[in-house]
Amino acid sequence: MTTANSFSLRFWGVRGSLSCPGPDYTRYGGNTSCLEVRCGPHLLIFDGGSGLRPLGQHLMAQCSQQGPVTADLFFTHTHLDHMVGVPFFAPLFQKDSVIRLWAGHLAPPLNLHDALCGMMVEPLFPVPPDIFVSNPSYHDFRAGETLQLHPGLQIRTTPLNHPNGATGYRIEWQGKSICYITDCEHRIGHHDQRVIDFIRGTEIFIYDSTYTDDEFPAHAGWGHSTWQEGARLAELAGVRNFVLFHHDPSHDDATMDSIAREAEAQRPGTLVAQEGMILTP
Repeated sequence: MTTANSFSLRFWGVRGSLSCPGPDYTRYGGNTSCLEVRCGPHLLIFDGGSGLRPLGQHLMAQCSQQGPVTADLFFTHTHLDHMVGVPFFAPLFQKDSVIRLWAGHLAPPLNLHDALCGMMVEPLFPVPPDIFVSNPSYHDFRAGETLQLHPGLQIRTTPLNHPNGATGYRIEWQGKSICYITDCEHRIGHHDQRVIDFIRGTEIFIYDSTYTDDEFPAHAGWGHSTWQEGARLAELAGVRNFVLFHHDPSHDDATMDSIAREAEAQRPGTLVAQEGMILTP
């Protein structure tokens, strides 16, 4: 039951780049990026990967008790793996839903609505965003801005190093925070001071852990980072809980189990994101 001051996070999609169905991906999950954050009565969603579809189904099942869905959906960026769930998000097809979509990485004249139209277009997709009877609103901002979403709820943003741009988010509520930093490439031997300052002292730090340090050199320029770099940033910034996220599609459950053991040994208490995992700051 959500209370006035509650603050929680649930993972609906933890995979990067490509959805991975099948028996080798059951423990950690195969859906791409999607997070549900509850700040008291406020519902925030971060990224619209394939995990957005089951989240939408869950929200619709609650409508009889909680009323129409009201939510703010924030995108780190508009690459396909972070957008593919949007056309299948059930609340968008309910007239009484109030859905606001946000993005901070697009440089004018590009905007979020145009990006979504570019994905939902023939011959790639049969219907345009006009099909959404909820009539969602679109909000473009510049990464680096602070958004005062509701009284007492502040969302700080920062640009990230990713092809075509990306946005990191720090959600601050009731004196605590969650930082969501994914699709962000580091440079070997150089820690991103902007990220360190942004995440400093946070209760939960979710980071792009697509690769291992050994795998990273073969993927330089692809826009992603490593779990070891995330652990280093967590130590430098004094964060409480570090969570590995955006798992590479080649990392099946057995590989993720091995990474989890190594991460725990390097920084005790480190978590590996799994679909359905619920955390509280």
